[in-house]
Amino acid sequence: MLRLAKSVWRLGPLCLFFLCLFLHISSAQIRYTIPEELTRGAFVGNIAKDLGTEVAKLAAANLQVLSDSDSQYLSVNVNSGVIVVNDRIDREHLCGQYPRCFLHLKLAIDNPVELYRIEVEILDINDNPPEFPSGETTLQIYELASLGARFPIAQAQDPDVGSNALQTYRLSANENFSLNVKARTDGCKFPELVLERALDREQRAVHHLVLTAEDGGSPPMSSKTRIAVQVLDANDNHPVFDTPAYRARLVENSPSGTLVIQLNATDMDEGPNGDLRYSLSSHNSEAVRRIFAVHEQTGEIRVQGDIDFEEDSSAYELTIRARDKGSPAMEGHCSLRVELVDVNDNSPDIVLTSLSSPVLEDAPPGTVIALIGAKDSDSGGNGHVHLQMRDHLPFTLVSSFQGQYSLVTAGPLDREKAGEYNITITATDSGSPRRATEKTISLQISDVNDNTPHFSSPSYTAHIQENTLPGASVLSVSASDPDMGSNSKLSYSILDSGVQALPLSTYFHINPENGTISTLRALDYEQEKVFQVPVQVKDAGAPPLSSTATVHVFVLDENDNTPTIVYPPALQGSAFHQTVPLAAQPGYLVTKIVAVDGDSGHNAWLSYWLQESSELCPFRVERHSGEIRITEVLRESEAPHRLVVQVRDNGTPPLSASVVLLISLEERTAQDFAKALDLPKSPSRASSVTLYLIISLVAISLVSCVMLAVLGARCLKSSPGATGWALSRCCRRPGRKSASNFSEQLNPEGFIKYLDVGSTGLVSQAQRYKSCFSPMSDQGDFLFIKPFSQSTTREMSPCDGVIPFLEVLGTYRPAPTELNGIGDSSVHLKIKTLLFRGLNIEIKA
Repeated sequence: MLRLAKSVWRLGPLCLFFLCLFLHISSAQIRYTIPEELTRGAFVGNIAKDLGTEVAKLAAANLQVLSDSDSQYLSVNVNSGVIVVNDRIDREHLCGQYPRCFLHLKLAIDNPVELYRIEVEILDINDNPPEFPSGETTLQIYELASLGARFPIAQAQDPDVGSNALQTYRLSANENFSLNVKARTDGCKFPELVLERALDREQRAVHHLVLTAEDGGSPPMSSKTRIAVQVLDANDNHPVFDTPAYRARLVENSPSGTLVIQLNATDMDEGPNGDLRYSLSSHNSEAVRRIFAVHEQTGEIRVQGDIDFEEDSSAYELTIRARDKGSPAMEGHCSLRVELVDVNDNSPDIVLTSLSSPVLEDAPPGTVIALIGAKDSDSGGNGHVHLQMRDHLPFTLVSSFQGQYSLVTAGPLDREKAGEYNITITATDSGSPRRATEKTISLQISDVNDNTPHFSSPSYTAHIQENTLPGASVLSVSASDPDMGSNSKLSYSILDSGVQALPLSTYFHINPENGTISTLRALDYEQEKVFQVPVQVKDAGAPPLSSTATVHVFVLDENDNTPTIVYPPALQGSAFHQTVPLAAQPGYLVTKIVAVDGDSGHNAWLSYWLQESSELCPFRVERHSGEIRITEVLRESEAPHRLVVQVRDNGTPPLSASVVLLISLEERTAQDFAKALDLPKSPSRASSVTLYLIISLVAISLVSCVMLAVLGARCLKSSPGATGWALSRCCRRPGRKSASNFSEQLNPEGFIKYLDVGSTGLVSQAQRYKSCFSPMSDQGDFLFIKPFSQSTTREMSPCDGVIPFLEVLGTYRPAPTELNGIGDSSVHLKIKTLLFRGLNIEIKA
C-alpha cells in the first residue's frame, strides 16, 4: 500500500493531465474520461454545463440517478449537476485485461421525462509492476541440445494494460543463452531462452541467469527472477508437434467430455526417450485449466467445465506440452486457439427504469408513462432485442435509442370505462430459435371531473296538504355521478325561480347531502297552489359540474276557510232588512244570499239552510242557489219575519256562516206586483243541467277550433321552422308581462297542461276570481268562490273533473248584485275543466 501511494504521488501530474475531460453527446449519451485511483470527491464532470442548461433548471426538473451497479463509484450532486468520484476505482479489479474500461450512469429528469446515459472511461495508470510466478526458476537442459533450441520461461504478469503493461524482458549477460520474447495474438508476451552456444556439463554444470521483466510506464516498473540452468546428459531429441499452432471451434454450453481437438507430436528417439506424455504447460491460466483437460497419452483435449460465452471469453489460448520419458526428459510445445460459438441461451431482460402511475385520464396522446430498457447477454443477432405490446391498448412503445423504449399514450383514456390497465410487454431476441420474455406493468388511471351529475328524472311531482307543519318532508331527489372521490361527492341546492312573490328558500329547504326537500313554513293553498322548485346538484370537482331538475309541488286544499256572505251586506250582530210586497204570491223571489268560500273543490261547494225554521214559516231557501222565495200567501197582519240563513260548505268537517234577515210587508203598485208575478218559473233541475251541458260543449268545441287555428297561424308566421308547442315564444309579445299574454305550463312529455288567457282592456289586473258553476241553480247564476294569485297556475284543482280542459274566451256582463260592487265591466271567462257535476269557471277581473 505504501508503494502504491508513492506511485500515485509520483503520477500526480499525469493524473491532472488525464483529468482534462472531453464531452461526447450522441443519442442522449455523455462520455467522460478519468484515470483510475482518483481520490474520493475528485471532479469528473459538470452535467448541467455539458447539457447546456442552468443548474436551477436541472434541479427543478427533478434530476434523478437511476440505480445501477456502477453507481457506487460515482455520485451526482443534483443541486449543482457535478459528478464526483464516490469510491476508489481500480481499473484492474473492474475490467481485468480488457483494453477499455467503462463505468455507466443513467440519469433521468422530469418535465419532460428524458433519460441520459453517462459513460465514464477509466484510464489505466502504471500502478502495478510485472511479477513472475516465482522468484526462482530451474531448467534442466541436455548437454547435447542443439543450437537454437528454445526453452520457455514462466512469463511475468502485469494487470495493467496498454503502455503500462509488460513491454520487454532483459536477460543478464552470459555466453550460452540469448533471450527471445514471443508474443501471442492476444498481446501476451512470454520469454524463451535460446541456446546460442553448445553446453558442456563437464565444464559447467549449472548456469545462473537473471531475467528482468519491465513495463512501459513512466517511470517504468520491473521485477526479476533467478534462473538456474542444470546441464544434463542423455536424451538429445525433443518432441515435435505436427504444427506449432492449432485452431478449433467450440459451441458454448458444450457438455463435459466434448472433444475439442486431438494433438499429435513425434520424437525421433526410441524407448523411453521417445515415449511422450501430453499436458497443459504452465503458461495456461487457472480458468483454462478449469475448463479444458488433456489426455496424457492420446493428446485429446476435452471439455471438463462449464463454458459460457457471456461470462468467460469469446476465445481461449492454450499452450500444450509434449514431454518424453528420457533422462533428462525432452519436451515440445504448441499453441491452440479455441474460438467459442455463441448460442442463443439467454432470454432477454426487461428493465422498468421509470413509471408514472397513476396517470390522469385526460392525459393527451404522446404522454410518457414509463421508460423501459431491454438487454440480452448474448451477442450478435442473439442479443438484438425487440419490444412489443401483446394487447390492443391505448398505449404504444417508442424506441428512444438502442435498448431503450418509452411507453406513451396512443389514445384517449377514460377512467369510468377502465380504471386500471395491465400492460403486457414482450421482449423477443433475433436468435434461432427465438427466446422471449414477458413483463406486466400495472397502470392506474386517476379520475378527473369530466362527468356531469345526472338526476334520476328530469322532473319530479310531489303533493302536500296545505297547513302542514314546517319541517314536513316533501320529496327526495337523487342524482348520480360516475366520477370518483371528490369529483363524485354531490351537494343539492334550491335555485330561486323568481316566479313566487317570496324566494323559494323561504318555503322549502333541501338537505344538501341526501336531496330531501322539506317545508320551512306552512303552505296556503289559497295563496300558492303549485310551486316549481328548481333543484341543482353540483359535484365537488375542480371546476365543479352541475345539472338541474324541476320539482312540481302541488298544494292540496284543506277546508280551512269559512264561507263569507257577500250579499246581503250586513254588519256582524245586525240584521238585513228586506221588504216584500203584500200581494206577493208563492214562488216570489224575495232576495238571494250570495256567499263565497276561499277554498276550492268540494270544500267550496256551498249550501244554504234556514235555521230555527218551522212548518209555519212562509219562506224557503234554495239549497244550492241561496234564493229565498215565498211558499204561501202572506197576511198583512203578520209581524216582520226573522230568518236566520246559514251558509255551509261541503268540507270535512263543514264550516258555516249565517246572516239574519228581517222581512216585512209593504204595499206596492199593481204594476210592480204584476212584474213580480211575471217572474219566470224555475224549470226542473234535470232539464237545466242538460241544457247547460249541451250549450257548454257546443261552445267549447267551436271556440276551441277557432283558437287553435288562430294560434297555429300565428306560430307558423312567427317561426316557420319551429316545431312543437312553443306557445310562449310564439304568442308572447316582447317587453310585456301583462295579463293579455298566454302563460303556459308544460308537463314533462311536452303537452300543454294549462293555458291562462288574460284579460284585455280591463281596468285592473290585481284580482282574479274563480267560480264553480252549480248545475243546481235554476237561474244559472255565477257564484264567486275566491280571489287567487295570478302568479300561480296549477294542473288541476281538487274539485276538477276528469275531462281535460279546453279554453273558451267570452264576454259576460253580470248583474250588480252578483258582482257585489265590482262594476258593470266586461270580463273574460275561462272554462277550465268540464266537471261531471258542473263547470269550473275562472273569471279574470
